Amino acid sequence: MSDVVVVGDLATDVVVLLDGDPAPGSDRPASIRSRGGGAGANVAVHLARLGTPVTLAGCVGDDAAGSGLVAELRAAGVTPAVRVVPGAATGTIVSLVEPGGQRSMLADRGANLALAPDDVPTPRRHLHLSGYTLFAPGPRAAGLAALATARAAGCTVSVDPASTGPLAAHGVERWLADTAAATLVLPNADEARLLTGRADPAAAARALAACHPVAVVTLGAEGALWAAGERLVHRPAHPAAVVDTTGAGDAFTAGLLSVWLAAPDGDPGAALEAGLARAAAVVARPGAR
Repeated sequence: MSDVVVVGDLATDVVVLLDGDPAPGSDRPASIRSRGGGAGANVAVHLARLGTPVTLAGCVGDDAAGSGLVAELRAAGVTPAVRVVPGAATGTIVSLVEPGGQRSMLADRGANLALAPDDVPTPRRHLHLSGYTLFAPGPRAAGLAALATARAAGCTVSVDPASTGPLAAHGVERWLADTAAATLVLPNADEARLLTGRADPAAAARALAACHPVAVVTLGAEGALWAAGERLVHRPAHPAAVVDTTGAGDAFTAGLLSVWLAAPDGDPGAALEAGLARAAAVVARPGAR
């Protein structure tokens, strides 16, 4: 077992940096690169690079892409608890990045949808669950079992809501019930608004902190908020020339967790700063890692 187990997707990211204006029915210049990705894998890789012992629980297909991604995890210092699913394709995500860094994603989750409860080891200290795990019938059982097992073992738990579209389709009340035992929730501002019905991010953070010990809300260029009890802490974003926002939230999560896990009762401002620094480094270049 590792101190930290991350449960979530492992995929190939095809990052398309678009140039010029949209050109429906015609050609548009782009720079295209393939890299390791997947929300769970991104968090795990960043944690390992920051010195936190971490295992990733996930699935890949029985193809060259899957074996390459697992080798990449090992090279980054992550312990893979990754099952090969016969006959399945490894997940692929196409990230279309507009000039200025904003992106939209096309996701084929592939073998990630086969994740089962037995695929997830019990952590020694902390479980991080990518919210995508709860959205599909296949991996949902694994996510719920991981949450229950971790809490029964006395571990802390963090969860990110993943994305507003699938979150809304899943249902807010259902997601809140699924994650009621989480120690720390990590939505962005739009997800926090959706989860609470509060337009103001600070009010949304406080509402989530009434349900969980800690709520951290990322605000993009405005930084991030930490809410716990009556305490609300804000830190501004670190300066960055934004190239690609793919994986910024995953990087932030890992940076914050690396500090918070080392000192759970420490300064929340320091944890926010670590997350914001990691996010700023990621958005300054293409790819999620």
